[in-house]
Amino acid sequence: MDKPADGTVGKALTLLDAVAAYGRPVRFAEILADGELPKATLYRLLQTLVSQRMLAYDETHHTYALGARLIRLAHAAWQQTTLAPLARAHLDRLSEAIGETVHLAKLDNGQVLYVDKRNARRPIPMFSDAGKIGPAYCTGVGKAMLAHLEAPALDKALAQQSWYPHTPATHVSPQSLRAELGEIRASGIAFDREEHEPTIICVAVPILDEAGRPLGAMSVTSSTLRHSLADLAALAPRLSETAGAIAREAAAFTFPGARRAPTHGD
Repeated sequence: MDKPADGTVGKALTLLDAVAAYGRPVRFAEILADGELPKATLYRLLQTLVSQRMLAYDETHHTYALGARLIRLAHAAWQQTTLAPLARAHLDRLSEAIGETVHLAKLDNGQVLYVDKRNARRPIPMFSDAGKIGPAYCTGVGKAMLAHLEAPALDKALAQQSWYPHTPATHVSPQSLRAELGEIRASGIAFDREEHEPTIICVAVPILDEAGRPLGAMSVTSSTLRHSLADLAALAPRLSETAGAIAREAAAFTFPGARRAPTHGD
């Protein structure tokens, strides 16, 4: 489940990932059946994680769920390491102006992490939600970010895609996607043409740093039952303007882990 060098800590973190992936409280037997840990090791790790409040155990239903301590840590990480706090006011203004679903996302190990969302005035059921992980190869925000990766990073990200055909419009190979990524890089605009979910379409733009690298991406999403791609394309200038404003604000903010500029004493 993890690299040998990761030891107990690596096993515990992998176990937290596994519990989170269920999206619901889960029983010991399910975790044991779906995982690779021996029964005794799994039990010991679960007990430790519960005692540290990283997991919560429901004695009535005999299930495990994410704990309050982990949720607080996740919230702190969200506050400190994503664009969400910087972008919040910009998303609010854009959402109020257009009345459609707005997403803010970043790349995480080649996948899309949705870090914030504003629902449309008339909400539309869809997969995406803040905190969810989605595929990069068949979403507007994902393609907007992939298109602006440098070659080695792009190669790595494409190797991390599943290429599962979610709909008839989904790219199913790196070769077919690469041509579109070139067009996106040139235009600065990406579309989801019902590639991840039937009837769900979007227009997306990247949020780029001063070197042209993607900090994240934004999209306006709707349904073919309400709008056409041309309708959404008309919103691209407003979307790009908002992304630019967020990028300028981010330029003045140093994210944890960002490389410090050398000083004369270095």
